[in-house]
This record gives sequence, C-alpha cells and structure tokens, in this order.
Amino acid sequence: MRTYFDHENLDVYQLELRFVEWVTALLANIKQRRCGAEVTDQLDRASLSSLLNTAEGNGRRQRRTRAKFFDDARGSVMECAACLDALVAKGICTSEEIRDGKQLLLRIASILTKLILLFDCSPPSVVREEPPDEESAHEEEDENENGTHDSEMRGRRHG
Repeated sequence: MRTYFDHENLDVYQLELRFVEWVTALLANIKQRRCGAEVTDQLDRASLSSLLNTAEGNGRRQRRTRAKFFDDARGSVMECAACLDALVAKGICTSEEIRDGKQLLLRIASILTKLILLFDCSPPSVVREEPPDEESAHEEEDENENGTHDSEMRGRRHG
C-alpha cells in the first residue's frame, strides 16, 4: 500500500488499523445478536479515537504536544480493553472471542507508551524529598564546627 502521510509509516498506526478491522468484524457479529449497543458504540468510538489521535499526534511539531496526543491515543486503547472486558462481563462475548483483540491492544499500548516517553519533555512524575538548601547546609556545618550536635540544636529550637 502506498503511503501519503508520515503517520501511515508508523507500526503503531498500522496495528491500530488492524484493530479497527478486527473490532469492526466483532461489532458486526454482536449487532446480529441485537445486544450490547451501549458498549459496542463506545468500543467503536474508542478504537477510532486511538487511530485518529496517533495520526494527529504524529503530525504535531512540538514534542510535548505530540506526547499528549500519543497519551490520549493510549487512553483510548485502555478504553477499548475495558469495553472488551465489559462485553465478557455482560455475557455478550467470551474471553476467547476477545483474545486476539486484547493481544493487539497490548502491543499498541506498549508502542504508544514508548512514544510518549520519547516525546514527553516534562520531568518524571516521581515525588522526591528535596535536598536541603545551601543556607541550611552551611548552618549545620557551622554548628558541627562549634561542637554542638544537630540533635542538641533541634532540642533547643523546639523546646
């Protein structure tokens, strides 16, 4: 297949297209059973959302904006997985019927996660204790040079 746009060359985009094809067949099968309309509609929208956010994100020039679109696409992938779980929980599908779709979604989510990490410029969202500022570090050095222990100073300040 000839490609016209950069996003068409992405492996993740091609996998998302495969998922859209797979889910379209599943949805056609479910619609014949006349059940689960609310879940199937949501699954259809989420599968398209993932595909479209990947394409749009790849077309963005700013790294942080690209990461945001890839993150939105990943969120839609998680939504697709939850919809498949709901179809099983409601007795509309079996675990076997959704297995191939879940495996595709896992691969897609993995690639999108790597793309997010590649383009996201923000610092990691890890809570850390800040190192002491220089002024308080110098105070401790002065106190220790005068022979006063830190524990004694803390006791005097608070007592």
